[in-house]
Amino acid sequence: MAREGNLEAPTRHPLDWQNPDFYNEASCLTEMERIFDICHGCRRCVSLCGSFPTLFDLVDEGKTGELDGVDKKDYWKVVDQCFMCDLCYMTKCPYTPPHEWNLDFPHTMLRAKAIKFKKGEVGQAEQFLASTDKHGSLAGIPVVVQVANAVNKTQVARGIMENVLGVDKDAWLPELATKKFRSSAPAAQSTQVVDGEKTPGKVAIFSTCYINYNEPGIGHDLLKILDHNAIPYVIVDKEKCCGMPKLELGDLEAVKDSKEANIPVLARYARDGYAIMAAVPSCALMFKQEIPLMFPGCADTQLVQQAMWDPFEYFMARKRDGLLKTEFPQQLGNISYQIPCHGRVQNIGKKTEEMLKMIPGTEVNTIERCSGHAGTYGVKKGSHQMAMKIGKPVFKAMATMKSGAKPDFISSDCPLGGHHIAQGFEVNGLGAPELNHPLTLVRKAYGLK
Repeated sequence: MAREGNLEAPTRHPLDWQNPDFYNEASCLTEMERIFDICHGCRRCVSLCGSFPTLFDLVDEGKTGELDGVDKKDYWKVVDQCFMCDLCYMTKCPYTPPHEWNLDFPHTMLRAKAIKFKKGEVGQAEQFLASTDKHGSLAGIPVVVQVANAVNKTQVARGIMENVLGVDKDAWLPELATKKFRSSAPAAQSTQVVDGEKTPGKVAIFSTCYINYNEPGIGHDLLKILDHNAIPYVIVDKEKCCGMPKLELGDLEAVKDSKEANIPVLARYARDGYAIMAAVPSCALMFKQEIPLMFPGCADTQLVQQAMWDPFEYFMARKRDGLLKTEFPQQLGNISYQIPCHGRVQNIGKKTEEMLKMIPGTEVNTIERCSGHAGTYGVKKGSHQMAMKIGKPVFKAMATMKSGAKPDFISSDCPLGGHHIAQGFEVNGLGAPELNHPLTLVRKAYGLK
């Protein structure tokens, strides 16, 4: 007899994406029918994203009130609302393996997305939006950057982008940086490597597309914190997009291309004893989870997985080694902080919150709920308004501290999620606290310019 729910930690099976049956649409629809029926009977995940309310509405409004009353062609409406946050699998679902029902909702949605992509049903505009290295190719070019940023703010340009690229005219968009992070990063001040019991004493930075092309200041704040703690660092000598935007589209061959460009480089740093660090949670998650699950037999991929760190995961481990400076001369007041989904599912705990709470004269209001942004989902014409709706409870929860005071800062480890939250504050009239990345807040608390 099947157990009612699973009390054990969820485990993950490798993604069998190179098996021809993976792309068998009839087989995939059968698996979707199986898991949708289980989800319909449970409904624990209704508050997580648009996929589950979409599914449950289809069932409730169907002819029978059960899944057999839903036309299978409508299953794709559920697939389109999944943005691969993984929260259902890692935080909510009681039927994930090792439970015998073996329910993996996000990877079943990924399989469906991969079938859709292979059938040529993903448009060129969506593919371009997911090509972050292409967007960033203009970053750092004098005059071109300024012109591009200025044009992208005009109503005419935003209207064209909405019609041609499917980018919602009201969605916040990042600007291109005048100087790329990789080309502007200074050399480390310290050269002495001090390994701790838990932490390597030197760091290799995987810049990420966003920090390299859009907000290099976040990367520079990370380097200042490392310098302040006398931790030598290097910027990895070559990198490509981690592949997360392509994964969300179901373009698994493009993820493979990114893996083949990045893993040999990163594995060299792992073998040399570096902690590899990515300051964007989605990028860290790709190397910690998704790429290892796609390539379970690749030794270099597993090596990189073990060497990859979230910045605050590293700093808190460094503190436990007795090697982190804990004197913060600058108080920060009230911080409303959101833990992004791709940070939560790394299973590292509330490491950013832990460090922020070390700062004297600082109150931290932590929110564990999806901001709604989810990469390209938050900017697309067809999903931006839904993204704002999903994020509304987060915006409201972050607008007031537990003490009743207003926040001085709002913050999220996900830079895009942070800007989405800031837009949510503006749209909903919740005030205008200063948006700072947690690394920026820590740099300020250390009193570093």
